[in-house]
Amino acid sequence: MTADGYPTGLESVERLRGGTAVRFRPIHPGDGEGLVAFHDGLSPRSVYRRFFFVHPHLTASEVERFTRVDYVDRLAFAVLDGERIVAVGRYERIPGTTEAEVAFVVTDDHQHLGIGTLLLDHLADAARPHGIDRFTAQTLSDNRDMLGVFLASGFPVGTSSDAGTVTLRFPIAVTDGYRAARASRRGAGAP
Repeated sequence: MTADGYPTGLESVERLRGGTAVRFRPIHPGDGEGLVAFHDGLSPRSVYRRFFFVHPHLTASEVERFTRVDYVDRLAFAVLDGERIVAVGRYERIPGTTEAEVAFVVTDDHQHLGIGTLLLDHLADAARPHGIDRFTAQTLSDNRDMLGVFLASGFPVGTSSDAGTVTLRFPIAVTDGYRAARASRRGAGAP
């Protein structure tokens, strides 16, 4: 950990389906321009699936909020292919609880390579030491890819539906089922 609290121990390189190596690292305030470029490069469909509304550009206050995290109750990972951000995943603790909301988005050209699954693993690994033991997420009911990431994670996921959205809640403890799912993904060449 650096003097400013940046958790260098969370940085890693992962190999995706197809062999591309990408770098996972906690986001930091210097990522503002890269985050704007990342968001501006998303398709309208990907933006809608993340925010649930048309949101073509991030505001200055959103960039500030998304890049300034405390690495404890609020953490985000940037996934970089070279110097380009190709995915962002984050958790934010629900105040006064041991539960955090989790969300992520991946550029269209890097979808279906296993980044979402890896982000979920990294976020859970980072959250546990800070007393977070449960994640919650919301996704659109037609977002089968995102639902698949959660349902195939190995965590015991509970779901409820309302007005076109699905809420997922699950403990993030490392169980035999989670270990087996993670090993199977990695053993099959998929993250």
